[in-house]
Amino acid sequence: MTEKFKNMLEYIITEKEMKSKFYPALSTLMGTMMGAGFLGIPFVVTKSGFIPGLIYILIIGVFMLLVKLYIGEIALRTNGNHQLAGYAGIYLGKWAKYLVMLSMIFGIYGALIAYMIGEGRSLSYLITSSYNLSIVFSLGFWLIMSFLTYIGLKALKKYEKISMFLIFLIIGIMVLFLSWDVKATNLLYTGNNLFLPFGVILFSFLAFSAIPEVKRILSGEERKMKKVIFWATLIPAFIYALFTLLMVGVFGNSVGEIATLTSGLNRGFSILGIITMFTAFFTSSLAIRDMFRFDFKLGRFKGWCFCSFITLMLFLAISLFRLDNFIQILSIAGILSGGLTGILALFMNLQSKKLGRRKPEFSIKINYWIILLLIIFFIAGTILALL
Repeated sequence: MTEKFKNMLEYIITEKEMKSKFYPALSTLMGTMMGAGFLGIPFVVTKSGFIPGLIYILIIGVFMLLVKLYIGEIALRTNGNHQLAGYAGIYLGKWAKYLVMLSMIFGIYGALIAYMIGEGRSLSYLITSSYNLSIVFSLGFWLIMSFLTYIGLKALKKYEKISMFLIFLIIGIMVLFLSWDVKATNLLYTGNNLFLPFGVILFSFLAFSAIPEVKRILSGEERKMKKVIFWATLIPAFIYALFTLLMVGVFGNSVGEIATLTSGLNRGFSILGIITMFTAFFTSSLAIRDMFRFDFKLGRFKGWCFCSFITLMLFLAISLFRLDNFIQILSIAGILSGGLTGILALFMNLQSKKLGRRKPEFSIKINYWIILLLIIFFIAGTILALL
């Protein structure tokens, strides 16, 4: 074998590996975003009207893309494996590390609880045509996901691409069957609660905690990080708008809190919710597990225990006291966790440009005017949504 042929073979293998890592990374970030929040958007949009809701999706999508790029740059400037709390500790100090930890705990555990509630209802509705066994199915879902979370990234790479394919397939079928029944009157209606969608839509675009996981997946191919973040934000934004148009356009104010469980919608479409919450629960669980594992040095097993069993106890407590309001959990988790983490990420990025010990594959311009604009956006949106 000649030297030239060897070099050519090495080049071909490398290119194939690069392709194989891009799509798992893309699926991981998209799978984290397209979870319970995605299913709650049509319901809150019916309270504001489709056009205001579409504007929310566009504006929040742009702002969240920018923040994700800032976090991606932070990850690339930092050696070793960390979660967001670890980056905050490195660049802002211990106070920020614990603040981000609290923000992540509140946001991710809130998300995991919402996924358990939504998954239990969806499975019960699909299998029994009622919600009577929702808690049983929620606990069964938790058991399966705890096992997969312990396995970690190997299981994630295997299932995320399949999940994304199924999501696109089901949405395509929904477009085929529902688009003929869209009513213009449902889309032109304006509700009396213009600010309600902010929290749920913000939650739907979060996925901050998945970016360090994306970096781990792209190990050796970090130059694809920017492209992954861009497409993993753009594609869900388009799907959110399309899905909301279909559900609001066809069902109007009768859309359910979990859109795929709307009365009158074919029961088979609840599979879409089952898949999206499966993928989002998976990546969110890995993020909280890895925060305890890497940033607080608890190790793999203890990190997994903190992730799995705290989620279970919180779910049982919320179910016991009947506090399982799906939309309210999404909105509060999105507003408080997303806003706080997003603001701190801006200052972390500014410091990482000065203190980072690794040359990043991309860099995004930031200054105090950009930081001020984004802070105003998060604070104003939070205040208006909570009024």
